[in-house]
Amino acid sequence: MKKGFKWFDDKLIELINDRIKNDFLDKFMLKFTNLGGVIFTTCFILLLILFGKEKTRFIGIQGAATLMISQTITYSLKSLLSRERPYNMLKNLNTFGIVLKDYSFPSGHTSASFSIATTIAFNMPKLAILVLAIALTIGVSRVYLGVHYPTDVAAGIIIGVVSALLVHIYLLIHIENFIDFIKI
Repeated sequence: MKKGFKWFDDKLIELINDRIKNDFLDKFMLKFTNLGGVIFTTCFILLLILFGKEKTRFIGIQGAATLMISQTITYSLKSLLSRERPYNMLKNLNTFGIVLKDYSFPSGHTSASFSIATTIAFNMPKLAILVLAIALTIGVSRVYLGVHYPTDVAAGIIIGVVSALLVHIYLLIHIENFIDFIKI
């Protein structure tokens, strides 16, 4: 099974990081990847909570809970598994000069973007395709930039979606009660 994951990683990282590489994607991916970073995701959630109307504020609070869960799982696994980043392990990788100090598995940008996108999709189904496509593009950008393996991104997708699902199924009533409490 481990051999199958390695084959998957090797083939997809070659395709995404090398074969489709071009000047437009170099610039686009370097900018777009930041949508999954801690600064953008935190500011986005805070804007929803602080300035949103009733439904938008609700999505923001639900998104904050989902983001806390997904990032706790993500960074616990990074510390526990200590997987080196691809640019430290693979030769001839396009690295774009990015050097990160933490570990590779799972992708934090991907888990954050999928936790927020899935939360939005649950609450605003008409936006589901758009927000999930944005989250997927953020995940692909991580491989394109050589900072993650495809399996890191796949794990980030699973963590983000499952975190949003858990919050939506099990914590939604508590979030609604919290909102009712702060209205008083």
